[in-house]
Amino acid sequence: MKIMKFGGTSVGKPERMHQVKDLIAKGDEPKIVVLSALSGTTNALVGIGDALAAGDKATAKSKIDQLQKHYEQFCDELFSSAEAKKEGLKIIQEHFEFLNIILKISFNEAINKDILAQGELLSTKLFYELLSELGIKSVFLPALEFMSIDENNEPELPKIQERLGKLLAENPREKIFVTQGYICKNYRNEVDNLKRGGSDYTASLIGAAISASVVEIWTDIDGMHNNDPRIVDKTRPIAKLSFEEAAELAYFGAKILHPASIWPAQQFNVPVKLLNTMEPDALGTTITADMSEIGGVKALAGKDGITAIKIKSSRMLLAYGFLRRVFEVFEKYKTSIDMITTSEVAISLTIDDITHLEEIKSELAAFGHVEIDHNLSIICIVGNLIMEQNGVLQNIMNSLADIPLRMVSYGGSKHNVSVLVDAAYKNSALKSLNRGLFEF
Repeated sequence: MKIMKFGGTSVGKPERMHQVKDLIAKGDEPKIVVLSALSGTTNALVGIGDALAAGDKATAKSKIDQLQKHYEQFCDELFSSAEAKKEGLKIIQEHFEFLNIILKISFNEAINKDILAQGELLSTKLFYELLSELGIKSVFLPALEFMSIDENNEPELPKIQERLGKLLAENPREKIFVTQGYICKNYRNEVDNLKRGGSDYTASLIGAAISASVVEIWTDIDGMHNNDPRIVDKTRPIAKLSFEEAAELAYFGAKILHPASIWPAQQFNVPVKLLNTMEPDALGTTITADMSEIGGVKALAGKDGITAIKIKSSRMLLAYGFLRRVFEVFEKYKTSIDMITTSEVAISLTIDDITHLEEIKSELAAFGHVEIDHNLSIICIVGNLIMEQNGVLQNIMNSLADIPLRMVSYGGSKHNVSVLVDAAYKNSALKSLNRGLFEF
């Protein structure tokens, strides 16, 4: 059995949803189809939640009505028969009735999670109805019946495996199962989610849970490119990546893949393919455990929204346990560190989540003088064994000769060199590296 995940742009228009129908109908291998919300829906739902959180029910109502009108038009274009159109409108009415009821009650974070779940619930129900209209037999598999996270927001893979296994066993002869990405239940049995981009994570978790033959991630681009095609001209897709290389690229900004989605597939050795819904015959990118024996740079990625923190203290010199105490501050506030460099009198590190920045800064002040810099970007250079290949670091530094560097991380991984720059230099850095590493 394989997993086929389709992102928001792949189902964002009626004609594209029909393309997805054609893709899943091919072949005899059983498949679980994971759908994101229609493109733009999650942003709209976030806007509704923000308006309600601000007490602006008039704006929230306007946004709900606007989104409902979009779905009604989508439904009219998606279905051919009057009966299917009627069923589609019934689905839409049900979910927008729920959103309108929320206008009348007190808003809280649990309700906000319910609001955010509506996108995936709508897309999967409409798609399932499309399959029914066209006589394509399938089974609707509600993600809220098997996908769950614990009190630390981590997926409960053994429980997912057990619940999903039972649901699949109830339909042993079926070939197509349709489920939602992104949404789940939390440890309080409330509707929750796997955060933005979490549909990839859902697909990978399902793939791991059932030991799938492959997890296919279908988007609107033909695989992971060697640079950001939105910034750099003439990029090219990478045919093969290892799990380690793909994880580095995803974490440091490659938008095509959710960073967390590599781990489950890697743990259970399930290949991942990145494919293009609009060009289904393109090779895309295949991610496996296999490491290329050839070293060298394969791809670049840039991560925005980075904040640098520097702690300067003469007490660091030969101070046993100093780093541990610093790290404990970040652990206390569940804030991950991207990059770190040290000297005898200072530590510089970066974070991408500033939710608890003031509390972190206050506690770090006990160790020394703390400096904060915002609006930075990390550029990640990834490839197999690049740390061990002669000349790679020199080529990187030569390419960045005109770019002021704030930090350099080298040696933490055999597959990654990272540099920190002011956000204003990010695009220039990506272009300069592209010329120096790929266009020679």
